[in-house]
Amino acid sequence: MIYTKSYPVPNWNERECLRYAGANPKAVSPEERALFEACRAEAENKLTYKVCWGRFPVKRTENSLDFGFLQTESKALRKNLEGCEEVIVFAATIGLEIDRLIRRYTSLSPAKALFFQAIGAERIESLCDAFCDELKGEGLQLRPRFSPGYGDLPLELQKDVFRVLDCPRKIGLSLNESLLMSPSKSVTAIIGIGEGKIEVKNKCSTCQKADCAYRG
Repeated sequence: MIYTKSYPVPNWNERECLRYAGANPKAVSPEERALFEACRAEAENKLTYKVCWGRFPVKRTENSLDFGFLQTESKALRKNLEGCEEVIVFAATIGLEIDRLIRRYTSLSPAKALFFQAIGAERIESLCDAFCDELKGEGLQLRPRFSPGYGDLPLELQKDVFRVLDCPRKIGLSLNESLLMSPSKSVTAIIGIGEGKIEVKNKCSTCQKADCAYRG
């Protein structure tokens, strides 16, 4: 069964917004703070927070993982899911308005466009965190979320995720032929349900993208 939920506005993480924008959160200039606050005020009431998800069993062979709707030989995901017999597969989006704001200000004010990019990145991460926190509140022990395109998990698997979750109909999230999502500030991921608590010092420590500009 596939579930869908619209979330209230997640708590803002101003520090992350500033970091994504390339500002130093420990030494924010008055101009940077004013620009952030103006962009936040403009975006705040335009965003929506939607998630769809399903729960699936994990079967293992010698070389692959099988979730029923997709199979993969990803070694990184296999390691991430050690001890897990089930996974949550989910998709999340904050809607198209942030993309429209970014496009609008790319020529009018590149600095504003940068801050809207940063706000979009922080908002979708905060939505994913809110979703995971809710699952943990139900008593589930979760592995770090793992998305198609990370490590050796093929981006091509997005097609399987979109098909099984019915993302366009459930939350208005589409995938084009180049495997780009629209709205762009969206996430799909696999979360292992396991035994024992996994401590993660920071999100970047679990991501395989070592050349990311946002890496902490």
